[in-house]
Amino acid sequence: MQAPTVCPALCQVLESAGNKPRVRSIRFAAGHDAEGSQSHVHFDEKLHDSVVMVTQESDSSFLVKVGFLKILHRYEITFTLPPVHRLSKDIREAPVPSLHLKLLSVMPIPEGYSIKCEYSAHKEGVLKEEMLLACEGGTGTCVRVMVQARVMDRHHGTPMLLDGVKCVGAELEYDSEHSDWHGFD
Repeated sequence: MQAPTVCPALCQVLESAGNKPRVRSIRFAAGHDAEGSQSHVHFDEKLHDSVVMVTQESDSSFLVKVGFLKILHRYEITFTLPPVHRLSKDIREAPVPSLHLKLLSVMPIPEGYSIKCEYSAHKEGVLKEEMLLACEGGTGTCVRVMVQARVMDRHHGTPMLLDGVKCVGAELEYDSEHSDWHGFD
């Protein structure tokens, strides 16, 4: 059995930090080399899903979870909608648009439809914005797509974006302390 390894550099740092160090050495388990050791963290397979999640809620309704976004930023979101028998290949956005969610393109693909939209994170919290997709032929067939995002405020850092989500810009924020206006004379 191999003797435990001691990290001398860490011991020097700890000893120079105070008169009496609380820890004199760090010991690694037998069989690990202190300098050449490579640690790996393993997660459940569920945690490796870093893509936009699309869930079919009913025959004509889908929920699209896009993860964490930052307030006052605009994002381009791309996801695949599975084949819907009620829709033809000529899809457009229904004439009831959302202020914060805009359809950019719909392309038929073998897996269904590739949807690209732009989302504006306008306030913090768990937000849902709805988009209606309709057939060009005017058959009255619509599919409801609900985009759900968790929007963080500007003081909580920058979120790691899911695959399929790309930041395309930031909105200007109004801050009264930085205003050029000097008031009434």
